[in-house]
Amino acid sequence: MKYMKNRALAPVLACSAAIVLIANLSACSSAPERPKPAELSSDAPLMAPRLAWSTSVGRIEQPLEVGVHAGTVHVTASDGTVMAIDARTGREIWRGSAGGPAATGAGGDGRLAAVVNRGNDLVTLDGGRELWRQRLPAQAYTAPLVAGGRVFVLGADRAVTAWDGQTGRLLWTQKRPGEPLVLRQSGVILAVGDTLVVGLAGRLVGLNPSNGSVRWEAPLASPRGVNDVERLVDLVGRADRQGDVVCARAFQASVGCVNAARGALLWTQAANGAQGVSSDDLQVYGTESDGKVIAWRRANGQRAWTSERLMYRGLSGPVTLGNALAVGDSAGFVHFLSTGNGALMGRVSTDGSGLAATPVLAGDTLVVVTRNGAVLGFQPQ
Repeated sequence: MKYMKNRALAPVLACSAAIVLIANLSACSSAPERPKPAELSSDAPLMAPRLAWSTSVGRIEQPLEVGVHAGTVHVTASDGTVMAIDARTGREIWRGSAGGPAATGAGGDGRLAAVVNRGNDLVTLDGGRELWRQRLPAQAYTAPLVAGGRVFVLGADRAVTAWDGQTGRLLWTQKRPGEPLVLRQSGVILAVGDTLVVGLAGRLVGLNPSNGSVRWEAPLASPRGVNDVERLVDLVGRADRQGDVVCARAFQASVGCVNAARGALLWTQAANGAQGVSSDDLQVYGTESDGKVIAWRRANGQRAWTSERLMYRGLSGPVTLGNALAVGDSAGFVHFLSTGNGALMGRVSTDGSGLAATPVLAGDTLVVVTRNGAVLGFQPQ
């Protein structure tokens, strides 16, 4: 799923309950021959984190965002197994179930965790035991956000719902007019202070978490083209937050940053990628669909550098590790690039099945999850 022609889309049909069907763009035309992935150099590594621990959760095929809260990570397998893992030691804290095959990853707050299964059930777990479940009106592909004693869900019908974390009572719904197509991919939902920030079509939208009212909207991209596929605009996770500033990617359109305290668009730049972004104090980083890795200056969005060392290798989104940037590929390697100029600093290998999600940093542990379900913790030498 490296290129747009292979990216699954979900047409949403307006009816009494939103029905989500899956279509694949590759069925619309014959696929051209793919470019050959860049060869990997054998340069002596300047950075080689050690494998501190490993465990397994099961095969992963659904859209996955690895949940991180303090030193705990939540990983969800396609069969619905949900694991909470101590990121420092790899110890399994608990193991639970989504009550059926999973449609999303799991989000958590250190006590509660929530996940959506393919039967459209929102399932909330407490210590691995099911606390409650509620049926959603449409499918979801984005891991729920658990914050402030509530569970927030971004649905494929562009609806945002809030649920009481202890009882499962519906608190509010914010519904937007649905576009004909949405991505079968994790979207954007996060908390910034007392504002719930979500990606709705090509906009970042700030909501009041108490009642769902809209506080502000900031456009990162606008629909283009003459048909539904060409006009598809969606924000893709993971979004990056530094203080009040949230940076995100609009699928195959742009990268931009918004001040979430004021709802002010800071900048946008054209970009042709399908994965989320990461940042540090100086720059915002992203991977393009052709394998370029790009750094934009945080202050104004101007391009700082571009690396073509990993072209056509099916890259994950990036994550920053001090002066290094970690990026996974479809062959199961994790590459480390300099945040200063994009130079290759080293790489580590996994199980060869490809990464199931963008690597995440939990404390000083880089957590990597593969399609075959290996969960690996890398730490500095």
